[in-house]
Amino acid sequence: MVVLTAICAALYAAILIPFKVVPLIPGITEFRPANAIPVVCSFLFGPAAAWGSALGNLIGDFFGGLGPGDLFGFLANLLYGLVPYAVWEAVTDAPPVPEGPLASLGLLLVMGVAAMLCATVVGWGLHLLGFHPFTVLGTVVLMNNLVVAVVLAPFLLAVLYPRVRRARLLYRDLLGPRRPLPRWRAALGATLVLVGTCTAFAAGELIAGGRWVAPWAAYETASRRLEVGLGLLPLLGLAIVGLALL
Repeated sequence: MVVLTAICAALYAAILIPFKVVPLIPGITEFRPANAIPVVCSFLFGPAAAWGSALGNLIGDFFGGLGPGDLFGFLANLLYGLVPYAVWEAVTDAPPVPEGPLASLGLLLVMGVAAMLCATVVGWGLHLLGFHPFTVLGTVVLMNNLVVAVVLAPFLLAVLYPRVRRARLLYRDLLGPRRPLPRWRAALGATLVLVGTCTAFAAGELIAGGRWVAPWAAYETASRRLEVGLGLLPLLGLAIVGLALL
């Protein structure tokens, strides 16, 4: 698993770095075809992909200049590599390959939640620091993650998953079988991840755009840093609690 973490990190960074010359928001994010890697590796290598994604993103950030916002990038990419395998394993025993419309729809839903949670954490953190508004950064990161993952990840999984399974390198081959979660716990965890992620992203867009103020963060600041920072915190907490249950 340590070796797989290093491989995931190296692969992610190796594809991230060349595209630093195609910025979407200068100094913050760029066009990232590599965003399919955390999703694919998550289904294949589980926890190794989560840590590999976080470390690979940090390595890539070295080539764009490190700053306090990179802490949120680290956390966001850790979650981006954590959500797909954690949610998929909790709700189904089927292999994560696009075999049929139901499996394809499930994959797209899981990838969408992972992309949205990553975008929400990045947008929340950098708005809190006063760098970029959530309405810009959160939306850009979400679209960047989602488009690349939806286009590339299903194809890569269809090609790689059967081969990695035959080589017995899937994370469950290495870590051993896991005791099945109680149904209530799996359902509650997946629901909290979905609800917490979607409500946090929607709240970020509404609060940053001045269209809503959370009752628990009814402040008035020019940049809405406190409104966004405190307003999204309990909603993101729901998603984290959901992941902890899984």
